[in-house]
Amino acid sequence: MSGCKIGNGCSLGQNVFVGSNAVLGRNVKVQNNVSIYEGVICEDNVFLGPSMVFTNVMNPRSAIERKKEFRQTIVRKGATIGANATIVCGNEIGAYAFIGAGAVVTKPVPAYALVAGNPAKQRGWMSERGYQLNFDNLGTAVCAESGEPYVLTNGIVRKREV
Repeated sequence: MSGCKIGNGCSLGQNVFVGSNAVLGRNVKVQNNVSIYEGVICEDNVFLGPSMVFTNVMNPRSAIERKKEFRQTIVRKGATIGANATIVCGNEIGAYAFIGAGAVVTKPVPAYALVAGNPAKQRGWMSERGYQLNFDNLGTAVCAESGEPYVLTNGIVRKREV
């Protein structure tokens, strides 16, 4: 739709809708049957799985127009949203978070969090490469693929610079 922004290197599958003023950063991968409505912002390197759903109004009614009530949803850099997941509007998905297939996200998701279920609950932490992180008693973990170290402090994960 007019007014949307689609960054370089994006890939859009079949039956994808990008609404007015929706924003896709660079290298966003949108799989088949996804609608990205006004108010949705996806930063760089986001993955949107097949048939995942964004909402944009908290209490939709057919007979009542609520376009002035759209709530913004932000998907931060590198996040993955699995197939058939639903993201309720007004929430932020943190950088490199991983939303499991079929999850229903009803609240903000921290960076690097792994969430699954209905409603979605945190099940662990993920690396930037998409591997589950297993933190030791000192709050440190290493990505199984890259060997990059991560630190968990007060419920916040960050990649440790080497």
